[in-house]
Amino acid sequence: MVTSVLPAYLVVGLHLSVAQYGLVDGVFTGATALTRIAGGYAADRFRKRKFVAALGYGLSAAAKLALLFVSAAPAAIGGVLALDRTGKGLRTAPRDAMITLSVPPERLGSAFGAHRALDSLGAFAGPLVAVGVLAAAGSAAGYDAVFMVSLCFAVLGLVLLALFVRDRRDKLPPEAVSLRAALGLLRRGKFRSVGVAALLLGLSTVGDGFVYLILQHRDGLPVTAFPLLAVGTALAYLLLAAPLGRLADRIGRRPIALGGYAALLVVYILLATTSAPIWTIVILYGAFYAATDGVLMAIAGPLLPAELRTTGMAVVQTGQAMAYLVSSVLFGLAWQSWGSGPACLAAAAAVAVAMVASTRLLKAGTP
Repeated sequence: MVTSVLPAYLVVGLHLSVAQYGLVDGVFTGATALTRIAGGYAADRFRKRKFVAALGYGLSAAAKLALLFVSAAPAAIGGVLALDRTGKGLRTAPRDAMITLSVPPERLGSAFGAHRALDSLGAFAGPLVAVGVLAAAGSAAGYDAVFMVSLCFAVLGLVLLALFVRDRRDKLPPEAVSLRAALGLLRRGKFRSVGVAALLLGLSTVGDGFVYLILQHRDGLPVTAFPLLAVGTALAYLLLAAPLGRLADRIGRRPIALGGYAALLVVYILLATTSAPIWTIVILYGAFYAATDGVLMAIAGPLLPAELRTTGMAVVQTGQAMAYLVSSVLFGLAWQSWGSGPACLAAAAAVAVAMVASTRLLKAGTP
């Protein structure tokens, strides 16, 4: 819910430039890299995946509370975003590891597709609630109301995780999850290839906020309608995630993932060169997420030993976070210097190069 209004809040409400937004968004995603690694290793070392995931969700809930009191000072904004991204960094790898350890490898695509579909259901409903709250309270007071409602949902989700999610607890000797064993993951050729592919693809990916800000600027959308862009993306994601997950189990995960990046390539080209209808762009953008979100984790999961599953996934996600830092900062600077059209064309070229390189890299580790 907060994510759907945050770019407009920072750029329209607090008057950050697109370059400043790119810096804030990128830095406070990339800055959680060490937290991701540490959290992933701790979850494996102490066999507390559920606890680490819950800690991550709790930190994100605290960030939503802090948004009620933050000022326009960049340091204050950065601190809150860092807390939120730290929470996301902590929870993602343990959550994905619990999924991979709960189903057989041949059903991982379906499992991740089902999870992402349910996740996108919340992403679909949240912006609709945000639109209603903003319309009822007005732009200024409405942001605080959105943050409060989002906090309530975050706390509810944390309670459900604590009460209903079970964590697999294997009895393992301490040396099985030693720091030396964790570092040894990088010597696994197939896993390393997937990690490099994830890094390259991450470098070519622009954050959602930029895509939606370009659409708002292009079509003159009011601030109250801004969250509807996330609604359209989430709806396409919701409808496509499970079918594409099942298809990935049948024909292979690599073609599905690369097909998703092909959809992203088209999105960037449409943003740069045409006045294509908004619905066309958001559907393609949702298809990109449905085909890629979770697929790299489904590829990496079977390549990792169960006792180091969370650590290995955290390594992949850390590479993606560092890549996001670079891509977000560079895209913000490119937009401010050249305009959104040339910046999107540069992003499209980066996607094309990353797809060519990743085709061979992903082949090594893809079933």
